[in-house]
Amino acid sequence: MGKRSNYKPHRLDLYPTPEHAVLPLLPHLPKGSYYAEPCAGDGALIRILQKHGHKCVAAYDVEPRHKIVTQADAVFLTKEDMRRADFVITNPPWGRHVVHQIIERSFFWGPTWLLMDADWAHTKQAIPYLLHCKKIVSIGRVKWIEDSKSVGKDNSCWYLFDFNDPQPTIFVGSK
Repeated sequence: MGKRSNYKPHRLDLYPTPEHAVLPLLPHLPKGSYYAEPCAGDGALIRILQKHGHKCVAAYDVEPRHKIVTQADAVFLTKEDMRRADFVITNPPWGRHVVHQIIERSFFWGPTWLLMDADWAHTKQAIPYLLHCKKIVSIGRVKWIEDSKSVGKDNSCWYLFDFNDPQPTIFVGSK
């Protein structure tokens, strides 16, 4: 999962999103938002957002692990696949190649929230994408493996990408 982890990575980088990682995002979503989830895995993020009043209108994954998730690769999804969602919200695989493809795809989708490592914003490879990053919500370290005795070794953030918004990036620190 992280660059300093000695755990064997999960297949397809699947780490169900824990609720404590989603709570800092909630104040940044309008009540009752409709969203699409292109890297839905087992639907953990969907269940959390639903619990807080948001509605998933489309859910996809390359290897679905829940009956509400349709098989599809996020890097090939279109705006039509997002079914008029207000947002795209996902915890994508953290491999740079894949996440950059998803950011580029968000140009077509509309406003897209991605849960990624905080260090990403400080890399040279992030430079072409940061102009389109409208908000960064810091959440600190996440306990990805429920029965683990420790939290992850990397800090995390929610990043909002919107290619149609000319506003500068807003940074929201963790509480």
